[in-house]
Amino acid sequence: MSDEALPEEVEELVRRYICSVAQLEALLFFHKRPGERFDVESLAARLYAGKIEMADALASLRKDGFLDGEAGIYAFAPRPEMRAVVDSLALAYSRHLIPITHIIHNRPRRIQAFSDAFRIRKD
Repeated sequence: MSDEALPEEVEELVRRYICSVAQLEALLFFHKRPGERFDVESLAARLYAGKIEMADALASLRKDGFLDGEAGIYAFAPRPEMRAVVDSLALAYSRHLIPITHIIHNRPRRIQAFSDAFRIRKD
């Protein structure tokens, strides 16, 4: 861990878009592999996550403009204005692991449950 502060733009990205450690790990996984494509099942196995949890994480990342995906196959494709912030997140995660995970785990549960109610899921 570093004595330097977590960059504000990284903290804002995590607070606004990242709802779980699985979602964070998926985003960073894709960031390290630009141009590669993965499906839910293979990514869940690689990141030791459940398939449903990973499907939700990838759907959210796609909806929020971090991934591109067709037919359940996803690739890193952040909106242009988010690419540099994701680069900063990847760098900050190695230095600020605990503060970043605290932000995720300290999200208000009621707000999370409310926002989850509006997610569109394929059944």
